Amino acid sequence: MINADEIAGILKQQIASARTETREDEVGTVIEVGDSIARVYGLTAVKMGELVQFPNGLLGIAFNLEEDNVGVVILGSDADIKEGATVRRTGRIVSVPVGDAVVGRIVDPLGQPLDDKGPIATTRTRPIETQAPTVVQRQPVSQPLQTGIKAIDGLIPIGKGQRELIIGNRQTGKTAIAIDTIINQKGKNVICIYVAIGQKTSTVAQLYKILTDAGAMDYTTIVAANSSDPASVRYIAPYAGCAMGQELMYQGKDVLVIYDDLSKHAQAYREISLILRRPPGREAYPGDIFYLHSRLLERAAKLSDELGGGSMTALPVIETQQGDVSAYIPTNLISITDGQIYLETGLFYSGIRPAIDVGLSVSRVGGAAQTKAMKSVAGQLRLELSQYRDLAAFSKLSSDLDKATQAQLSRGEKITETLKQPQFDPLSLDREVIELYVAVNDFLADIPTERIAQFHKEFYEFLTTAHPDIPKTIADRKEIPSELRTQLDAAIAEFKKRF
Repeated sequence: MINADEIAGILKQQIASARTETREDEVGTVIEVGDSIARVYGLTAVKMGELVQFPNGLLGIAFNLEEDNVGVVILGSDADIKEGATVRRTGRIVSVPVGDAVVGRIVDPLGQPLDDKGPIATTRTRPIETQAPTVVQRQPVSQPLQTGIKAIDGLIPIGKGQRELIIGNRQTGKTAIAIDTIINQKGKNVICIYVAIGQKTSTVAQLYKILTDAGAMDYTTIVAANSSDPASVRYIAPYAGCAMGQELMYQGKDVLVIYDDLSKHAQAYREISLILRRPPGREAYPGDIFYLHSRLLERAAKLSDELGGGSMTALPVIETQQGDVSAYIPTNLISITDGQIYLETGLFYSGIRPAIDVGLSVSRVGGAAQTKAMKSVAGQLRLELSQYRDLAAFSKLSSDLDKATQAQLSRGEKITETLKQPQFDPLSLDREVIELYVAVNDFLADIPTERIAQFHKEFYEFLTTAHPDIPKTIADRKEIPSELRTQLDAAIAEFKKRF
């Protein structure tokens, strides 16, 4: 039997406990779409840089707030977005997952994993655009960040918290320097973030293999915005990598971020700006192109001890066309960074690798970011090399040279040979110091130039077996005391008799 009273009682109870919930969404309508840009009408209260959502779940960034519509940059393919579709505000700013969970992973600029190792296990996120640390929150750059490359650690030292530009034509070894620097951080408690902007997917896969084989992927994150990705994704990539680095920096850790390369980043931004009909300036770049990179690179810093003393070092890479350093984007970046490593095509093809032009390269932090040991050998090095370059240029015009000039040319040639280094083979600090000490103190005068690399290799092996205390003292104390110099000179003389 159906009991009417019982049913009525249940219905009354449900009506009494029912709560009406209305959710208010601000929505707009797509009035135009194409080239990963949508114009949306109706989002009157949307914020600059806010994420908006399209019907298929795709996200976009509110980029141009105009009088009657909003220019939205779509973070993905615009193929499924139709005119008249509704667009919803999310109230969120673009953020990426951050923390230790992203270390060792390959992610896209939105923090989605690309390495088939499952989702990223973190709930912490950070907006990709944040304010750079203020003057009070920083301290001067004073600790060296060893790259393992003799020419850089000796002549153009990089400190923790510095921004050093790597600049040169294509195929001159810019990325190779960045990779060597990452490999050299093994066991040094530095977390590395490599941001690939507009690179071929095969190049990123190759890089992943190199880092995995070297055991460097354990402390490295790769943020990949490939050349096939829309301009919007390439545009946010460096900011995403920077946000991941900043999170670790504020935890008191040392971070190295490589942006490879910012010329493609500037081109992606130009592409977006021109489609959004922003007025073009020099080389068709929009007026705020300088601010685009300054707000990114100013976030690299050495934090004060009150904030934990963490650091974020930035190595932006820039590609020049036919060595033109005075082009728009290169001059902007040179003025933002604390120095540049200039790679020269001529040197590269003449066999001097890394092809660093010591005359045009500079570190504005200089000796402040060098250990005492390196400072003691590198001081003479720059002077020797600059004198050698002047003499070499002059000696081409003259056939008969006096003994002193010939000796100086030979010496310069041997120092240049010492600075050559194979790829993916960064050296320890003690080995760098010993090799430069041998070269600068004229111990190579009677060694044929083509045997110098062999001499250095065998001499270091001899030291580690016969006099292990010499490299150990340099590595531990980071200086060469006078009594050690005497031992080192004696060891060199002993080895030369065998060699």
